[in-house]
This record gives sequence, C-alpha cells and structure tokens, in this order.
Amino acid sequence: MSSRPITLIIAAALEALIGLVAAVGGLYSLYTAIAGEATDVASSAIPLTVIGLGVGGLLIFVARGLLQLREWSRTPVVVTQLFMAVVAYYMFTGEQYVIGGVMLVTAVVTAAAVLAPPTTAALYPDETPPKRK
Repeated sequence: MSSRPITLIIAAALEALIGLVAAVGGLYSLYTAIAGEATDVASSAIPLTVIGLGVGGLLIFVARGLLQLREWSRTPVVVTQLFMAVVAYYMFTGEQYVIGGVMLVTAVVTAAAVLAPPTTAALYPDETPPKRK
C-alpha cells in the first residue's frame, strides 16, 4: 500500500495541471510573437513567455515535491491557490464566469486536498498525534 493518501495525489495532480496550463499559456505567447500576431513583442509577448514557462516549471516542481512527501511543498501549493482565488474573483468581475468558476473550484479543491488531515499526516509523520486505543 502506498504511503501517499488520495488527498495528496489529488493536490499534486491539480498543482501539476495548473503548472501545465501556465506553461501552455507561455508557449502560446511565444507562438503569437513568432507568428507576428502579438501587438508588442518586446514588452509583452516575450516577458509573458518567460513568466508562463517559469511559473509552469516551478509549479510542476512543487507538485513533484508534494508527491515525494517534501514538507516544504505544502506552502507553495496553498499560496498558488490563494492567488488563483484572487484571479478567479477578477474573472467574475470581468464577466468571465466559466473561467472564473473553473479557477475557483480548482483552487478550493486543491487547497482542501493539501490541507486535509491525511495529507498533513503524510507530510508531517513525526507531528501526528498517537492514536487512542
């Protein structure tokens, strides 16, 4: 039996998915720059490419750390979800309800999974209180 609870696997999978979406956004920005579709290549398309690929790689690295039961990985996952919830709010105010809803649901599910007691017990085994008889 695996020492990774399902809540940890869900949190890691969703964090990796968020990273993949960020990286795809970065690649799309690069595509628009190369194809000549970007309005301002130097000040927006190239920096967005770097940010998208960098953030995507970083989030995938954090998801990998979560799967490897690294204690440090929980904090970046929670911070990512807080940022996603804020962006979801602004999607709602901009009448982008579907994107905002998907982002908010993803943020809540991921945060709940990474903060769930089984995930906490797996990441911090020495701090888990002993079971009563």
